[in-house]
Amino acid sequence: MVRVELVKIIIDEKRQDQVIVLKEKDGERQIPVVIGFMEASSIRLKISGVDVPRPMTHDLLVDVIEALGGRLERALIDKLVDNTFHAKLEIRSKEGEIKLIDARPSDSIAMAVRFKAPIFVADDIFDKSTMPQPE
Repeated sequence: MVRVELVKIIIDEKRQDQVIVLKEKDGERQIPVVIGFMEASSIRLKISGVDVPRPMTHDLLVDVIEALGGRLERALIDKLVDNTFHAKLEIRSKEGEIKLIDARPSDSIAMAVRFKAPIFVADDIFDKSTMPQPE
């Protein structure tokens, strides 16, 4: 697994699908991930520090996990199947047990942003999806 950081959110309000770009933390490879408008907006709001009057879905999930004594350890984008990314949330329970929860990459990233948790991508995904670097 390769640690990545979110480097770009491309929102086009005229389209349903949006793009986020993840870049290796200690490298140059980047991968684009197509996500929905609502998920991209949720990520952007949190990164921008915008406070909403009522909890949005990702905020609610954070509150539930924390109320149960859990913590998101990391978001894992672990597979690419038929051009669709698959992800998991690695949650540590209050007893210290690790639970892997299947999730969409967009939701995983939105949760990682809220928990300030690291995001990892399987190395082989970079082999299949790396964006060309500008010259």
